[in-house]
Amino acid sequence: MTSKKGFVRTILVETPSLTDNTADAQRLEKCLIDELGTDNIRISLQVLKNLPSNLRSWGFKARAVLFKDRQSWILVDLLNPISNKPVLGTAIDIGTTRITMLLIDLESGQEIGETGFDNPQTVIGPDVLARIHYSRQNTGLDELTHLVIDAVNLNISALCKEYGYQKEDIYLVAGAGNTAMTHLFLGIESFDLIKEPYIPCVNIPDTQPAGNLGLDINENGVGFLFPNIGSYFGGDLISGILFSDLDQKEHPCIMVDVGTNAEIVVGNKDWLIGCAGAAGPALEGGVSKMGMTAKPGVIDQVWIDPDTWDLAIHTIGDKRPVGICGSGMIDLAASLFLSQRIDIRGKFFKPACGDHLFEKDGITYFILVDEKYSGTGEPICLSQVDLNSLTSSKAAMYTILEVIVKNTAGLEFEDLHKFYVAGTFGSFINPVSAISIGMLPDLHLEIFEVLGNSSLGGAKVLLKNPDAFERIMKIRQSITYIELNVNQEFMNMFSGAKFYPHTDKSRFPSLQNMI
Repeated sequence: MTSKKGFVRTILVETPSLTDNTADAQRLEKCLIDELGTDNIRISLQVLKNLPSNLRSWGFKARAVLFKDRQSWILVDLLNPISNKPVLGTAIDIGTTRITMLLIDLESGQEIGETGFDNPQTVIGPDVLARIHYSRQNTGLDELTHLVIDAVNLNISALCKEYGYQKEDIYLVAGAGNTAMTHLFLGIESFDLIKEPYIPCVNIPDTQPAGNLGLDINENGVGFLFPNIGSYFGGDLISGILFSDLDQKEHPCIMVDVGTNAEIVVGNKDWLIGCAGAAGPALEGGVSKMGMTAKPGVIDQVWIDPDTWDLAIHTIGDKRPVGICGSGMIDLAASLFLSQRIDIRGKFFKPACGDHLFEKDGITYFILVDEKYSGTGEPICLSQVDLNSLTSSKAAMYTILEVIVKNTAGLEFEDLHKFYVAGTFGSFINPVSAISIGMLPDLHLEIFEVLGNSSLGGAKVLLKNPDAFERIMKIRQSITYIELNVNQEFMNMFSGAKFYPHTDKSRFPSLQNMI
């Protein structure tokens, strides 16, 4: 008997008698095996300790908190069937730059609340390469792991308190991150990830007791991290595929997650091809002098005022502008190009820019926000160096898409039924702007769908639906991962894509009347 087909189920265990002296544990095990349709169930020693008295005082009825791993179902805890004790789960996107967490009621599936915070490992290094090198020092790996685990624990506690719960109410944690972040979260050596032949220690981590991971939740709780494909294709991508339902589509679709790398999956229910390639640093906060992580005061939208032809901006939280994030930079580049302030080479056109341009140390700058209106007291500018970096990034993005869709999958862009844009960057991107600069192919706008944080989304799907576990493992098995070799053909394609929108303007018919 069950209350619902989630991870929390109300079960009725057969009552013992003189003619049936089966042990309590095996009686419970048989009930769960019948209920779950499985061959194997694991019951922890912690649950067994008080099992006889609990079953009898509860009339052989109980609320079972369950989870899965590769080998079996796990009975995480057994609760009084008439208690109203909350049973919660936490979905976590373990991002390199930012970590996001979502609190979920495992019985109702209700999403209770969300929080996000900067990954504290950035004090060691801004990228995984720096962190992995640091992890080789004496206590480096332990330091990196404790930084992220302590921050997760602190924010879990704060999130629970904010919504009137306790950390002990959390039984399940599902996390997704790239391969390096997964290793550092688990405290596993990761140096071989960054040297040939680029081998991870583990691709499919087992579900672990929360205590093994240092997670400060219910003492019986467990943690699961999404599996990886390899060094450059992590659990966050598998989580994104799950969230987008790419693995269940009839027709070919594509998902793109853009950061320092562009990670791409194309396919449907029958086949999936994935790759990762450098999209350039311009879209990742902190690398460009101008680019920064999306937060209040950061410019996330730029457009051309139709009356004055001036550039207008929007900031996150409607605060005074303090900088610009990746999506804002794409909007800005598109606005500069469409207003003819930059030419097809991505160079500032002085007659059109007027007094918005100035030079310093031989570098040309475009003033987007005057110091009088800036939240920093200094003008917010785009340098020609930053613009060159963005031009390379958009060219790399388009070329990677062309290689995987056309050369590898044997499709045309027009064959794609959906184009999913994922990640923090994907939460804000305007497809029109990305098309205008030649970063994304010129497809009908209804084909594009912004997924937002698909890594968090997939972890959320798992906590709401136990059947997702089999899909995760099937996705991992079905992906063909390809390495993008930078050969001469790639470089030739890349050179053509470095123009705005492209040397072959016929690829962007929607822009014909605008440029």
